Order: sequence, then structure tokens, then C-alpha cells
Amino acid sequence: MPITEAAVLKALSYVEEPDLGQDLVTLNMIENVQIDGLTVSFTVVLTTPACPLKQLIHDACERAIHTMVDPAANVVITMTSRVTSLRQNNDVLPGVKNIIAIASGKGGVGKSTVAANLAVALAATGARVGLVDADISGPSMPTMFNVEDERPHVIQDDKGRNRIQPIIQYGVKLMSIGFLAPAESAIVWRGPMASSALKQFITEVEWGELDYLLLDLPPGTSDIHLTLVQTVPVTGAVIVTTPQKVALADAQKGLQMFRQPQINVPVLGVIENMAWFTPAELPDSKYFIFGENGGQRLAAQHDVPLLGQLPLIQSIREDGDAGRPAVLDPKSLAGAAFAALAEAVARQVSIRNNLAPKTSVVQMQR
Repeated sequence: MPITEAAVLKALSYVEEPDLGQDLVTLNMIENVQIDGLTVSFTVVLTTPACPLKQLIHDACERAIHTMVDPAANVVITMTSRVTSLRQNNDVLPGVKNIIAIASGKGGVGKSTVAANLAVALAATGARVGLVDADISGPSMPTMFNVEDERPHVIQDDKGRNRIQPIIQYGVKLMSIGFLAPAESAIVWRGPMASSALKQFITEVEWGELDYLLLDLPPGTSDIHLTLVQTVPVTGAVIVTTPQKVALADAQKGLQMFRQPQINVPVLGVIENMAWFTPAELPDSKYFIFGENGGQRLAAQHDVPLLGQLPLIQSIREDGDAGRPAVLDPKSLAGAAFAALAEAVARQVSIRNNLAPKTSVVQMQR
């Protein structure tokens, strides 16, 4: 009996996307089914190019065809992706699918290092990524991306409006106040001025088409945070902390801020940075300098995922100072950790977009 498209789709309807809890056919993840004798080819459209379950889904599809259609079939599967989005307000950043806030309760926990490496790691998977350095008084992205001397150009769009062109480095589109002010100058601005600068970075920069726009927020809970959620619908927030008790106390406040009823931004998860110290000469050793599993406990307490535990490694600091994020060396211990983190974040964005309500701009009364 010849193989039919209906038989192929029926078989694939028994293959479930593990995170989303539905089968691939129902989720419209199967496209371009073609049959040529015993050769069955089709495309699986994943929800992110950083999908950590890519091989598992590929193997399950192949197994379903061999089991339910024809054991002799030659199965050719093309794995591609189309990043999901639930944005409602398309007036601001119309080409950006997901806006992710990278936040921490206190400074010094490595939030900017995490944001820089996460952006580069997502871009390395093939995603289109932008990064806003929203820490107006302490911009660090020009240094971390080795673009301290770069200055963005301004062009006019087809409506005659001035648009800032972001700096592109390592496949990531960047914007920072550090591109617009001398590195040695202190930026002493009141809250409204800093908030105005962030609004400009969001609304007046030519971001184009992006799968993920990350915002590296300043520590704490400030005007900047409120400006962000009142300007654009945020897909979700990621909380960065160290295992240290004082850092966890502040991280909890940052997490709770996003969960306030009037803000109601989903928390995608917690990242425990500096989880342990690993010397270069003892790569299998772990020294819990700042405490053990604090981020894990915070995530469990608030019923959110622990996205990753990142080691404290000297090379991460050295790479950041050199303007070359550690994830650019994927074979290193640090590079592998950040690559896994990118997969975890992308995974949570996909789950959030499939299960949670649509995002909208926060309306708050002062």
C-alpha cells in the first residue's frame, strides 16, 4: 500500500512536544509533507532555534513514521524554527517578537555579564537578538562587547523621523548610553531623565525584526523598571542572583515587583550566578564561596524554574574585560554553561507563549 500524507500526519499526531503538552500536528509544527515512493520528507517548525529538545523531537518523528507508516520508509526531516510571540501592542517595536527583562535585586551579582552572554548565545543558535543596556548610570555593554569607541549613526526613515542605528557585534544589535557619552564621564541624571533615555532606546532605535530583545536593567526596583513595563508589553522577566543571603533578599523583592497585580509580568525563572568557584587548574572542583543552592531555593519558594547555575570562573571575568563574552568559546566550561542557559530561557519563553495570557502594556495610576 502506498504511503499517504494522511498516514504521515496521523503518525506525527502521536508525537508530543514535551514542553507544550500537545502533539506536533495540533500545534501546526509540521509543514511541507512530501512523499516519493518510500521517501517521506517533512519540516518540523520548532518554537525557537535554541530548542534543547530538537534531537529528541527529530528521533520521535522518525520512530513514529517507522512504527505507524512503514518500517522501510526513508525519513527525511528538516528542522527549522519560527519563534513564537504573544504581543498585543505592535505600535512600539512592531518587529520584535519577545521582550525579556534581565533584572536583579542588587548590584554585583553579574547580571550584565549574564545578559551579554545570554544575548550572544541566543544569536549563535540563529535567533535575531537585540540588547538594551538600560543601566543608564553604569553602562557596561560597550566594554563587554569591545565596542567602546563605536558611535551609532542616525538616519531618517521613510516617514522623515530620525532613527538611531544600533551597533552590531557578535550577531547582537546593541544600544547603550555608553555609545553616546564619554567613558570617563559620570552620568548624573534624575529618574525622569534616565527613564526618558530608556524610552528613546526602545522607540527611536531601528531594531528591525528581532526574535528576542533583552533589556539589562539596573539593580533594584526603580523608575527604569516602571518605564519599561509602561512602554512595551514585556514577555517575561529573568531574575539573576548569587546564592548569598543578602543577594537573595533583594532578588526576592525584584521578583515580587514583576508579580504585583498592577504589573503582572511573568517571571521566566531564576539564574543563580557564582553558584560555586571552580579554579582553572581543578575543573572538577566546586567551592561554595557565597553559599550553596540559594537561587535554587528562591526559585522553589516562588514556584518558578531555576534556569541555570553558573560557576564563578576567572575566565568569565577576563573575557568580559576583554570584550569577548565567554560563550564565544562553546567548548569551555563557561561557554557550555551559558549555551545551556540560552536554551533554558528560550524554552521558557516558548512555554510562556503557549500557556500564559497575552502580554500588554502596564497601565498604572500615579
